[in-house]
Order: sequence, then C-alpha cells, then structure tokens
Amino acid sequence: MRIKLTNVYVDDQEKALHFYTEVLGFTKKDDVTQGPFRWLTVASSDEPDGTQLQLALSNNPAAKAYQQAMFQQGQPAAMFFSEDVRGDYERIKARGAEFSMAPTEVTGSTIAKLNDTCGNLIQITQLARW
Repeated sequence: MRIKLTNVYVDDQEKALHFYTEVLGFTKKDDVTQGPFRWLTVASSDEPDGTQLQLALSNNPAAKAYQQAMFQQGQPAAMFFSEDVRGDYERIKARGAEFSMAPTEVTGSTIAKLNDTCGNLIQITQLARW
C-alpha cells in the first residue's frame, strides 16, 4: 500500500494553481472539469510520478470551517520536504510568497511557513539528517 494522493482545501482553484506551479514550482498533473466540479492536482517537479496534491475547492461548509480554524491556529495544511530549506525560502520569497516564519531551527529539522494565498499555511521542512 502507498500514498498516491492527498489534498488541501483552497478557496480559489485558479489562484491555487498559480501559487503551487508558478511560486512553489510544482507541475500540474490533472485538470478536469465536469459541471461545477473541477479535479485539479499538482505534483513535485522533482517527483512528477510521485504523490499528487489535489487542490480541492473548499465549498463544503465543514471543509471551510476546518481550513479557517487551522489557519487561525497557525497550523500548516500541508508539509513539503526540502533538501535546502534556506535556498527554497529565498527562491520562493523572490517569487512573491509571504512567509509567516523564516527558516527556523527546531528539534531535528529546519522549518519555514508560508501563506499559499488560498486560505492555508504551508510548512517546508528540511530534516537535520539531510
């Protein structure tokens, strides 16, 4: 068994697609619309056949409440791993991203947090062993 897909709720799929591809550098994998539903996924450019991230519209009241509560508590909706969190921080910041936490050493890793512009905090993590 393996993980092939996970999701984050976003309040605007088009804005999310721009952020995750143009700012973070991910690759669009699927973009299918049927009626009011849009199936939109991205994947790491480093692992294009790896786990996909669905950018799911938060039009369900429960999803929206969850998304807002996580953001207000400063909890990341997703965590991405990096081999160079400081380099990624500079690259992503230069593309206009708003960080709420610059790279900070914590137990066993260095982390940074940023706003994905669609209602979520995202954490970038570099494990100390890398």
